[in-house]
Amino acid sequence: MADAFNLDLVSPEKLLVSRLVKSVQVPGLEGDFEVLPDHAPVLSTIRPGVLVITETSGAEKKFYVRGGFVEMSGENMSVLAEYAIPLEQLNPAKLEQEIRWAEEDLQDARNDEERRKLKERLDFLVSLRDALQQAA
Repeated sequence: MADAFNLDLVSPEKLLVSRLVKSVQVPGLEGDFEVLPDHAPVLSTIRPGVLVITETSGAEKKFYVRGGFVEMSGENMSVLAEYAIPLEQLNPAKLEQEIRWAEEDLQDARNDEERRKLKERLDFLVSLRDALQQAA
């Protein structure tokens, strides 16, 4: 039985993590689940939420992820996220201000297309805030 497995966490912008880890908690579309060494093969979609990586040292690293897929095969796990950011890079006060601005912009929207885009942005910001609160 292995003590660790290889993890690659990738977003469209860059490779965020590529190392041996003890476990990964995933916000799956059908519910949260944890992957440990020697896990059965799995393929799942990701819902917006917090992905928690437990490193071989025992330290935890948390990322907000939104959309994408997770694949575990043998001793290799790939997380292909549409969007991913370390939670430590998020500023709660700045996020609250951006939410207020997005709400004001949405109220001032001039047409359905603008309203749709602004609502999408607001939903994204709220999901970031919820992830921060969940991880606290």
